[in-house]
Amino acid sequence: MAIRRLLNLSRRRSQSLAVTISPPPPPPPSSSSTTMMYDRVADTVKSKIKRLETPDSRFLRYTSPHPICADHSSILSSPETRVTILPNGLRVATESRLPGRAAAVGVWIDSGSRFESDAANGVAHFLERMVFKGTEKRPDGVLMEEIGSMGGRLSARTSREHTAYCAEVMDENVPKALDVLSDMLQYSCFREDQMERERDLILQQIKEAEGPSKEIILDHLHATAFQYTPLGRTVVGPVKNIKTIYKSHIKDYISAHYAAHRMVISAAGAIKHEDIVEQVKKTFTKLSANPSTACQFVAEKPAVFTGSEVRIIDDDLPLAQFAVAFEGASWTDPDSIALMVIKLMLGSWNKKAGGGKHMGSQLVQRVAINEIAECITAFSTNYKDTGLFGVYAVAKKEKIGFLCTVDPKIDLEPDCLDDLAYAIMSEINKLPYRVSEEDVTRARNQLKSSLLLHINGLTPVVEDIGHQLLTYGRRIPFAELFARIDAVDSNTVKRVANRFIFDRNRPDRDIAIAAMGPIQGLPDYNWFRRRTYLLRY
Repeated sequence: MAIRRLLNLSRRRSQSLAVTISPPPPPPPSSSSTTMMYDRVADTVKSKIKRLETPDSRFLRYTSPHPICADHSSILSSPETRVTILPNGLRVATESRLPGRAAAVGVWIDSGSRFESDAANGVAHFLERMVFKGTEKRPDGVLMEEIGSMGGRLSARTSREHTAYCAEVMDENVPKALDVLSDMLQYSCFREDQMERERDLILQQIKEAEGPSKEIILDHLHATAFQYTPLGRTVVGPVKNIKTIYKSHIKDYISAHYAAHRMVISAAGAIKHEDIVEQVKKTFTKLSANPSTACQFVAEKPAVFTGSEVRIIDDDLPLAQFAVAFEGASWTDPDSIALMVIKLMLGSWNKKAGGGKHMGSQLVQRVAINEIAECITAFSTNYKDTGLFGVYAVAKKEKIGFLCTVDPKIDLEPDCLDDLAYAIMSEINKLPYRVSEEDVTRARNQLKSSLLLHINGLTPVVEDIGHQLLTYGRRIPFAELFARIDAVDSNTVKRVANRFIFDRNRPDRDIAIAAMGPIQGLPDYNWFRRRTYLLRY
């Protein structure tokens, strides 16, 4: 009974609360309820567009609602190379790296052995050595002493088209280094006794370099590929010319080729561009004003590639060396980058380093697995109007491990030069029609990394600046250079290989061969040439 009463009381209380608390009145109908959904969306969009017409001033401080062409050249060309051309045509190019303390300055000259005459071949290299032998202000020994007291280093080199002088010093000694370089190039003495001493050293250097080496083979390759043209001459020059070079020859060469408009003063490191320009104006004041340019000399005496060979048989040498080359691309040829990629696809390897069986290059794998070479290197050399592209190899005359069937005690070692030549030509012949994207990607990555590693230092940066200004007229940013490398794909490689290796207008292709050592087993010239077209027999 008690439970039933409690339940009745709870029901009565809930009913009384429901009567006293009435629900709130419904909201009055709004005007928007009468519009359709898409009308409300359209009104919202219109309000946003109206706000865009009058944007917030804080937003306009950093960007604009209207599309514009953005210029990212300052970012892509980093680090910036600043170039100033003086009234006499002398170019001053710098790359500042102010946080450091070291600096490098150099002088690049658009002149080398290619611009010599037959009778004066070797003058450029002779001059490069003589400028270190003292000037009017700094006698013999004082010049190098002054650089050494600053803790710096002087270096120079001469090639077929360029001559370079470079100095590495601390940042506070950059003005002194520029003064020393200008003194060397403008006020050298060229004393007769010093020239005789240097002449003997050069002749001794030529005698010691007569043995087999890569440089000697490539010199022979240039001599046969560009015979009867200036590019076929060596940098050092023949012995008969070295014995007859005198002060008058050097003076004539300086007045003809050491002109201001053919020079680039490059600097990198802890330097300021304005300071370098002012110092160059003060120091380089006695340069030649000869208006002739390097392009005029090249146009007068162009390089002509000639299919030919030179063979120097010497059975006393332990190793046989040879180089096979096609005509390559010039520096400004659009296909020069693709040839660099092809060079890395062929690869390079030395037996002492090992690992050839597991390298990406098919040629290197083939050579290493069969053990038919001591080392092999693909090369691509560029010049102003032509180039050389090919493979250099070193091999033993015979391969060890073959026993004579008549007398097992006698080791007859079969010739492996024929196998090596076949491997090289067969891999080269694959390039115009069978190339994988994996090999091209690997070669592209290797090329980019080698370019970056090459300028790891101030002196390489100075050399890169001077070389590119003489070659291209500007310094190509790495972003642009890498974009050109990335544009090379398998189809590009096939097209470029067809251009330089196969010639559709001719039954075969001219090649140049230089060989030295025990090379009786090397196939003849016609054998190599028959491998330059597809329908060979």
